[in-house]
Amino acid sequence: MQAIQILATGGPEVLTLRDLPTPTPGPGEALVRLEASGVNFIDVYFREGRYPAKLPYTLGQEAAGTVVATGDNVTMVKAGDRVAWCGVPGTYAQLAVAPADRLVQIPEAVTFQQAAGAMLQGMTAHYLAHSTYPIRRGDEVLIHAGAGGVGLLLTQMAKSLGARVFTTVSSEEKAALSRAAGADEVILYTQEDFAAKIKKQAPKGLNAVYDSVGKSTFDKSLEVLRPRGTLVLFGGSSGAVPPFDLIKLSALGSLYITRPTLKDYIATRQDLELRATAVLNSIADGTLKLRLEHTYPLTDAAHAHRDLESRITTGKLLLIP
Repeated sequence: MQAIQILATGGPEVLTLRDLPTPTPGPGEALVRLEASGVNFIDVYFREGRYPAKLPYTLGQEAAGTVVATGDNVTMVKAGDRVAWCGVPGTYAQLAVAPADRLVQIPEAVTFQQAAGAMLQGMTAHYLAHSTYPIRRGDEVLIHAGAGGVGLLLTQMAKSLGARVFTTVSSEEKAALSRAAGADEVILYTQEDFAAKIKKQAPKGLNAVYDSVGKSTFDKSLEVLRPRGTLVLFGGSSGAVPPFDLIKLSALGSLYITRPTLKDYIATRQDLELRATAVLNSIADGTLKLRLEHTYPLTDAAHAHRDLESRITTGKLLLIP
């Protein structure tokens, strides 16, 4: 089978197409033929070496496909089942092995591409809105990268929970997408200071800021929070946030900062099923709109990474084996 591996860390050029043996599922595992694999910033972090990995390393942590074989002691899935998963390395490939208890069934009304595009970003949006800072009716929140995959889904969830939603985007095209997802106030950060505008439109400050950008937005994200507000820093597309003196949180109004990651919010089978079911069923019934912008053949993984890092894309990027 073919897979994309890194033999050394670096830029997109280190992504290498390799022929590998077909993996064999062990006890508690299933072998899945992949139909689509999600491209995410966590893949970039592993490629760069920001997150350590034993080399050679097969990238990818999100996919959907059909079970072709199972190992011993597997009762949750069987050959022929349509399944999706995330958080298990090795999905930039034609075939992959995953723990059976990490697989979720795909509803009939949801395609493989939708499932692969929804698992990581959809469940991320779900835990951010429902658990990390649980949005309440009447809250005012800011979502950076409002036209990105998580941003569009999180905006829809925040609106469904009754929030007034501010977003930041880089272009008029992305602003239109953000508004279509339900954003109340869309700020083009390339043309105006988002902090200054929010302070005028929400003078008491915001209840929460959801920040996947990191370095370039961090300080001003703190500035727009109301006393005892929460900064949810869940990514770093502009780079890692420099060391920070926590006494500043006191000076700005006893603020909270958290740096969550999805794996801790789907650590149990119960949490995984709760979030995956909520997201996939919402896609199936049309209440959650998923934007699948680009698909690439597996051989074009480097192209997909360049597009993702350029921040010119919106919605979800997928590799098709």
